[in-house]
Amino acid sequence: MQNIKTIEGGVCAAKGFRAGGIWCGIKASPHKRDLALIYSETACVSAAVFTTNRVKAAPVIVTQEHCKDARIRAVIANSGNANACTGREGLVSARRMASLIANEFAIPVRNVAVASTGVIGIPLPIAAIEAEISALADSIRADVSGNESTLEAIMTTDTRKKSSAVEINVHGHPVRIGAIVKGSGMVHPNMATMLCFITTDAAIEQSALSVALKDAVRSSFNRLSIDGVTSTNDMVIVMANGRAENQKIALDNEYFAIFSTALRSLCVELVRQAAQDGEGATKLIVVTITGARDEETAEALAKSVASSNLVKTAAFGADANWGRVVCALGYAGVSFEPDHVNIAFSSKKGSISVCKNGQTIPFSEENAKNILLEDEIEINISIGNGPSTVTVWGCDFSYDYVKINGDYRT
Repeated sequence: MQNIKTIEGGVCAAKGFRAGGIWCGIKASPHKRDLALIYSETACVSAAVFTTNRVKAAPVIVTQEHCKDARIRAVIANSGNANACTGREGLVSARRMASLIANEFAIPVRNVAVASTGVIGIPLPIAAIEAEISALADSIRADVSGNESTLEAIMTTDTRKKSSAVEINVHGHPVRIGAIVKGSGMVHPNMATMLCFITTDAAIEQSALSVALKDAVRSSFNRLSIDGVTSTNDMVIVMANGRAENQKIALDNEYFAIFSTALRSLCVELVRQAAQDGEGATKLIVVTITGARDEETAEALAKSVASSNLVKTAAFGADANWGRVVCALGYAGVSFEPDHVNIAFSSKKGSISVCKNGQTIPFSEENAKNILLEDEIEINISIGNGPSTVTVWGCDFSYDYVKINGDYRT
């Protein structure tokens, strides 16, 4: 089994990548960075996945156009303004952001991706970005500090920085994959979920990179739900510059499985971090369905439970109300046998069965509460003897979710 080593550095862990972030004036406070850049010193192949929301922000539209060439080597991103629902002016501003970076580094404009996050429906103050583009370019670093400042610059309601990096061995060459993620609210599958930027120094064919990303997204980001809302701005982009000088990874060689597994592992770690930092969240909820006849059925059931507002609020209150779990299974829109359902709640305090064959069983409410008071809880659901198992990640709903979103703009 391939050893996947966790390392430091985030998007700066891979060779040849630099990143940074500054304050340009989109956010009111000069103490909050709001403009970020990730840049590869050499050409890349790339792959991306975008929001499924029919309303797409201007930067998503522009980046989708640029990604057709699959050669993205720079990402400019701002926070504090989503540049969504801003009409022709928004598209002009998004294209201007790309051209500013292209001019600064003398690269084709179609090699630049653009991302934005923040309030919807307000024109982007592009002049503020134009005035500071040289300072942004000067801010990028190839170390942990570059990763940290980039993370700060893409945060909105996030309360913590979310990044990770891993290293694998490909034919004797260390290959690194690093990433940052922004996401706290308006997070719900299917892709979309958030802004995620991934860098790797792997030498890999574009077709293999694309397949690996889609597989990783399917089993990680598309199985995350914080609040049931799919944003207008979400994207995941991966850039590979080949600086590891490994034997090129292709779909038909043994190294593809190694790389794909590492990328999927990295994305799952990011999903866990995002769920823990859901708006107003106090707990990470991990829902696992076992015994399903196929993966699609298991995924639909697990997502239904993780997305249930009643399950989320019960988790917040440490209430072992398993009836809400069964209810959420029932409206998932897939077929299963209710009288085959078994449910258990688990945490580091232990595990307790609360439902067997679709019916109540005696259990200690006190023990259940102690288990559910932890900051990471598992809802384990068996629905039969089928071969498929799927895990989905979510979080609880606290009073603070309403507070945060009740005055988001003001």
